[in-house]
Amino acid sequence: MLRYAIIFFVVALVAAVFGFGGIAASAAGIAQLLFYGFIILAVISLVVGLMRR
Repeated sequence: MLRYAIIFFVVALVAAVFGFGGIAASAAGIAQLLFYGFIILAVISLVVGLMRR
């Protein structure tokens, strides 16, 4: 999931450089959602791992 967030971030940067504002904003929004999803899943995994000990 983090890999996809990074890919969409790079796509947003490239689109912004070439002047495609709408595409850049969309790709940046998707990257942000994927990144926050990754963070939430990582925290949940950490908490569950600590509770199993």
